[in-house]
Amino acid sequence: MLILTLLLFSIVMTEEASLAPPEPIFQYIDEHQNEYVQRLKDWVAIESDSSNPLKREQVIKMMHLAEERLKQLGGIVELVELGVQELPNGNTTRLPPVILANIGMDPSKTTVCFYGHLDVQPAKLEDGWSTEPYILTEKNGSLHGRGTSDDKGQVLAVLHAVEALQLYELPVNVKFLLEGMEEVGSTGLFKLVEQRNSTFFSDVDYIVVTDTSWISNKPGITYGTRGQCYFFIEVECAKQDLHSGTFGGIIPEATSDLIFLLSTLVNASGHILIPGIYDAVAPLTEKERKIYETTEFDAEKIKAKFGIKNFTYNTKEELLMRRSRYPSLSIHGIEGAYSESATKTVIPSRVIGKFSIRLVPNMEPSVVIKQVTDHLYKKFAERKSPNHINITCVISAKPWISDVEETQYLAGRKAIKKVFHTEAEFIRSGGTIPIASHFQEVTGKSILFLGIGGPDDAPHGQNEKINRYNFIEGIKLYAVLLQELAFLIKQHDIERIPTNIPVSISYFEGLLEGHNNEDH
Repeated sequence: MLILTLLLFSIVMTEEASLAPPEPIFQYIDEHQNEYVQRLKDWVAIESDSSNPLKREQVIKMMHLAEERLKQLGGIVELVELGVQELPNGNTTRLPPVILANIGMDPSKTTVCFYGHLDVQPAKLEDGWSTEPYILTEKNGSLHGRGTSDDKGQVLAVLHAVEALQLYELPVNVKFLLEGMEEVGSTGLFKLVEQRNSTFFSDVDYIVVTDTSWISNKPGITYGTRGQCYFFIEVECAKQDLHSGTFGGIIPEATSDLIFLLSTLVNASGHILIPGIYDAVAPLTEKERKIYETTEFDAEKIKAKFGIKNFTYNTKEELLMRRSRYPSLSIHGIEGAYSESATKTVIPSRVIGKFSIRLVPNMEPSVVIKQVTDHLYKKFAERKSPNHINITCVISAKPWISDVEETQYLAGRKAIKKVFHTEAEFIRSGGTIPIASHFQEVTGKSILFLGIGGPDDAPHGQNEKINRYNFIEGIKLYAVLLQELAFLIKQHDIERIPTNIPVSISYFEGLLEGHNNEDH
């Protein structure tokens, strides 16, 4: 038994030694960082705004550029067509294809699938950007441009990590699922995941999502995201726009009704006023509370960065919980009302209010939709307006939460320690990535969110950026993650060797010899 123990210890220690910080790989990444930034510049230049049907060809162009890069890495790439999308005006437009790719198909290795998206939010210089949003501009160590952080930069970081690992040996098989409709609800993707669960996902062991940010300057691992229900309230008062001098004061106006309805949704402190909306929220546990207590969050820095006057809560812990583990409601805009800088004395015949609710675990979208519609129809009935309203939920995404004790979370922690020389923070994100819960429900695989975006990257906002440091060190992080995951799987296999039956020394000599012949 002593010999057995020593042999097992020797194997484990040899594995540990083989996974010391891979200096040659790090050096290669450092030497090629300008090339990596140039690739990011090429990707940012493509205006892949999925929300605008007129930009749909740009999204498709972006998917083909990613396909080309994957093939350069030796990937087997399939572009899956999803058909067409019907637009609100009755027209149709082609959906961008989804990329399914394989790099390495060794049955003896574990398989990791990376998910990311290549579409972006709208951006215009006149929106308040200090640089052209689709021209990558480096300033003070930051790479500015739409998609640098969300999510083109993070996807590229993984591709660059694979490239660096291929100089030696890719320790795992890598798959990619890249889409071009994430910013508008991942149209068509959910069905595709279900269709390919028994084929593309059949040999996948782990799924890694590269679409999250850190909450502070410390690298973090995201283990939960909020879901989302996005609503339209349409109010109509006439068949056409009316002159306010002729009709003002004699008709119930659609915009006034809409503003009244919006005012019944949430109070000044952010508390949602819809009855029953908090019923499903899980009670706070002591374990959770300790995570929030130890998480770094500089509220004053965030306020200064974004010009925020004040937050609705005072303590760090309360702010972190309110932005991630509790639901929130945000009003996004009014369509149909006159919004230009000039004056126009018109009464809009039809207006649409837009708002969304971020959901947390245990909140079901179908229940929330009913709570919202019941509340709004009740309030509208109390107003006694003769106008017509219609309430629709246009996006419905479930929340997601994972177990931080799973193997790939340990691999992520070890990778962060090796690359950044600090412990990882565990984060529950306030945002929504619709595919996360669907991956978990359909595939049953372990899901890890390991992003490299900074806390002030401003994804979706003006002057989106990613720090060059995050981008380059993030490449190293993904490379080490794959090494660490491969090591943990092998270590787990060793730990499963039975120790209560006789085993010959020659068996372990063969095992050790085979292990030492492997090239890590």
